[in-house]
Amino acid sequence: MAGRHGRACKTINNVKLPPSLKSNDKAVILSPAGKVDRHIVEGTATVLEGWGLQAEISGHALGERGRFSGTVAERLGDLQRAFDDPGTKLVLCSRGGYGTMHLLSKLDFSTIRKNPKWVVGYSDITALHAALQYHGVASVHGPMAAHFSSEGAEDVSVRYTKSVLAGHPIDYTIPVPPGETLNRNGVARGRLFGGNLSVFCGIIGSRYAPVPRGGILFIEDTGELPYRVDRMIYQLKLAGVFNRISGMIVGRFTGYEEDDQMRAPLLASIREAVDEYAFPVCFHFPVGHTRLNFPLIMGRAARLNVNSERVILNQ
Repeated sequence: MAGRHGRACKTINNVKLPPSLKSNDKAVILSPAGKVDRHIVEGTATVLEGWGLQAEISGHALGERGRFSGTVAERLGDLQRAFDDPGTKLVLCSRGGYGTMHLLSKLDFSTIRKNPKWVVGYSDITALHAALQYHGVASVHGPMAAHFSSEGAEDVSVRYTKSVLAGHPIDYTIPVPPGETLNRNGVARGRLFGGNLSVFCGIIGSRYAPVPRGGILFIEDTGELPYRVDRMIYQLKLAGVFNRISGMIVGRFTGYEEDDQMRAPLLASIREAVDEYAFPVCFHFPVGHTRLNFPLIMGRAARLNVNSERVILNQ
């Protein structure tokens, strides 16, 4: 891999972008939350090595302690070593699940603040992205090991992830589906934050979940009942989040069935909850627990343009 921005990190809006990846850089695959199968991790290592990186599997990445990959101390140790190792330039989380928030108050972010490196993941890794933003470091909401291993290097989401890590800007143009009625047109500029809705709501109000004024909120989720999603959306509303943002991106909500006892379908209920605000909103953005899981740079400034024909996101 060869980035065009050189080795030094860049500071954008007080958030540091880690250096672009280069050939022979070291990438560590680790499991800060749930347990994962060996073949998935080894398949991911093969993809990273195909990029020209040196792939390393952390000591407890393949461990198993109940639903977790290891004890809190074991998972913390793997992540802290990767943060502190000057040779590690990429930390790829193997999977989400549950457990990342166990680590936040115990992690020492001092080294990664001084020498940022890319951290990639989504779902439960939302908690780690938020903590990195609190400490002024950008990170990538993007595919993890199961996606890399099953879809391979030529998958569009994997290729976009490689491009982002190599230092190329994000420039997505997403056609608006015919008959789309939920979007609200407009242009927003601000720092991108959020991620998995249930995980983000689990840390809202803590220091690890900063809500940037004028930021662009992104949400997605899977397996959550519509009334639970509605409750979480109203949690954000009552916490004043929607009063602070300039735009909102609704990614894919998957693995649920509509509830005919709710006042509206799930996505329509999200739109209804933000009707009183003026910021632009887009739905069905290709990000979340789906094959089309385009990488986003969390904490970095973004420009969102929603119109009747397309949604454009630049970072």
